[in-house]
Amino acid sequence: MSARPLQGLLVVALEQAVAAPLASARLADAGARVIKIERPEGDFARFYDRVALGQSSYFVWLNRGKQSIVLDIKQETDAALLHRMIARADVFLQNLAPGAAARAGFAPEELRRRHPRLVICSITGYGENGPYRDMKAYDLLIQAETGLAALTGPPEAPGRVGVSVSDIAAGLNAYSAILEALYARERSGEGAALSVSLFDATAEWMAVPLLHYDFGGKAPTRQGLRHPTIAPYGAFAAADGKAIVIAIQNEREWARFCAEILGDGALAADPRFADNPRRVANRAALDAIIAAVFARESRAALSRRLKAADIAFGNLNGVEDFSRHPQLRRLALPTPEGEITVPAPPALFASRAPSGGVPAIGEHGEALRKEFSL
Repeated sequence: MSARPLQGLLVVALEQAVAAPLASARLADAGARVIKIERPEGDFARFYDRVALGQSSYFVWLNRGKQSIVLDIKQETDAALLHRMIARADVFLQNLAPGAAARAGFAPEELRRRHPRLVICSITGYGENGPYRDMKAYDLLIQAETGLAALTGPPEAPGRVGVSVSDIAAGLNAYSAILEALYARERSGEGAALSVSLFDATAEWMAVPLLHYDFGGKAPTRQGLRHPTIAPYGAFAAADGKAIVIAIQNEREWARFCAEILGDGALAADPRFADNPRRVANRAALDAIIAAVFARESRAALSRRLKAADIAFGNLNGVEDFSRHPQLRRLALPTPEGEITVPAPPALFASRAPSGGVPAIGEHGEALRKEFSL
């Protein structure tokens, strides 16, 4: 089996919760050695729930392949130990509150001065500067502040996206930025100091709604399971009560959908529906026509017809359906309480093995203290 691309690199991660642990989990998957620094009570994500054999679902998902050591960096000896680890590291990742790392003696600018090859990545809620710098920032708060929650859910009320998308966006942006910095270091010999915020990561995802407001004068509205600017694109109930989602992206598909699924080829040229802007403007009438046709057949029968007509569609599944999905790849993880399976990382590498198990709190503390002793 060939070596993984980051084999031999050391990542020291002073991390908690979701965003930074996701970034370091990806680095571990790529072959880096990741030392996770936990506070004396442990990463608080260890205690979000107990559903995974008595362990937190968040923690087992995000902390595979890492070594865990408990440090109290307010104590001189533990702070000195962390400094010795960083002196040998390629990457230092932290997601403390803005300014907290500096107050503890780990200011990025000072670490860059001491260790010119070090790549430092700080993940914050709102960034290192600006009027919101010191605001507490958790995933739902960022979804609310960026307007994402206002676009999510049915027309009646805003909603939260059902997973921690702001944390995930920040973690994946941090991972890619760290890789860019490591690649640049191969050419220049110089490390870098990076900063990624949950707000900025989510704000970028809001580009299309923002452009609609800034240049079109009107922001998209909540549409539930409908697309705000494309029609038909949404969920319709079949005769058996199960819902199916269709997505018409161009006029060829629209004509084919009318002729082969709705049984009315002339509908494609109806002045109300002749192009996408008009279909969106007359969505209520269009949805009523589609709903009446779909209500006559089971979801399985509709799926067969949609597939034969080469129309984009998907089943509206619940989590229990997803758990049995034939396309779902799972990754088996050893944990202190037994084996857990999670969705496998999306990037497929033919020769890559899992990065390792989930550590108990402080599991590697004794060995690491000995390794990094004076």
